[in-house]
Amino acid sequence: MGPSPPPTGPSPSAVRVVLLCGPAGSGKSTAARCLEREGFARLSFDEEAWGRGHRTHPLARPVAEEVAATLRGRLVALVRAGVDVVVDSSFWSRGARDEYRRLLDPLGVTPVTYYLATPRAVALGRVASRRNTGPHDLVLPDGLAEAYIDGFEVPTAAEGPLRILTGADDDGAVGRPAGW
Repeated sequence: MGPSPPPTGPSPSAVRVVLLCGPAGSGKSTAARCLEREGFARLSFDEEAWGRGHRTHPLARPVAEEVAATLRGRLVALVRAGVDVVVDSSFWSRGARDEYRRLLDPLGVTPVTYYLATPRAVALGRVASRRNTGPHDLVLPDGLAEAYIDGFEVPTAAEGPLRILTGADDDGAVGRPAGW
């Protein structure tokens, strides 16, 4: 019997993974939809939670861990299938970003972090205008958006590939964030 034929389809190392990073109101979902239109599969923490019936934040720790585990499992399956993926989550800490890097490393994929560097006032204004009409329109309790912003760990190039985008455009259009 001769050698096995080469695998078909893209190898996992050719797969692109983007980790969208930013606090509530920064424009992550807009950026994720943009990448989705470019052929990326979109995984959204908020959509997964909303689909499970959760309409308030913060989620209880066990629920948040279950949602995150589901997204990680889907991410690995998509990467193994050769699909480019954008993960729409806050990735508020370096630890959270590192966890995804460790998950992808055995698959030969180095994710790129896209950080939405949105001015505080713009992000807070967006959150204040939310009406709980969908997963990306969740109303947050008073003070929670400020706490999310204040506790956010801004990514640095020392972590790995990083692209900084400004999410300052606030015209309501679902287009590309500034700096895209």
